[in-house]
Amino acid sequence: MMRPMKYCQHCAGPITRQIPPGDDKPRDCCLQCDVVFYQNPNNIVGTLPVYEDRVLLCRRAIEPRLGKWTLPAGFMENGESTLEGAIRETAEEAGATVLAPDCQLYTLFNLPTINQVYLFFLTQLRSTDFNPGPESLEVALFREEDIPWDEIAFTVVRVSLEQYFRDRKQFLFPVRMFDLRYDEQRTLGVTLISHSHQKEW
Repeated sequence: MMRPMKYCQHCAGPITRQIPPGDDKPRDCCLQCDVVFYQNPNNIVGTLPVYEDRVLLCRRAIEPRLGKWTLPAGFMENGESTLEGAIRETAEEAGATVLAPDCQLYTLFNLPTINQVYLFFLTQLRSTDFNPGPESLEVALFREEDIPWDEIAFTVVRVSLEQYFRDRKQFLFPVRMFDLRYDEQRTLGVTLISHSHQKEW
């Protein structure tokens, strides 16, 4: 959750929460200069890097989920595309180089409860030249049977990995979109919303 604003970034005037004219949602509004501050979902982008029959995972050196395993991913930066961000995050977290022609969009996750959207690109590693970055304790390649499933950091990572190992049996890798929502008992549900026509990869 984002912290509520108290003062305007433009004029330092007081901020109030109200529905602006012509809008239908409460926004942070400056009472002094009439600026409206919009808060939008964060995009998290990453890759599912594959080398032969193994997948590259990073063990997190930071919270949340310190010490758990994840795919290389992080928040997009302004001025970059989703794929550019995913390639950058892979270099920063795993010290691995992936090239745009080797990547295809693979899984997309909507997490409306926490205002986030995750996008993972399936990609082939051309070498095993990788090293952990500042946000990773270690980086390693895993076959399906060796993945530490009980130590996976996030549901979106687990679902992407499970999907990949199922798809690999058919050599077909369609793009899929999922919604992740909590029910009244605070149980997280994963719902497949759509998937592309299957194609070889």
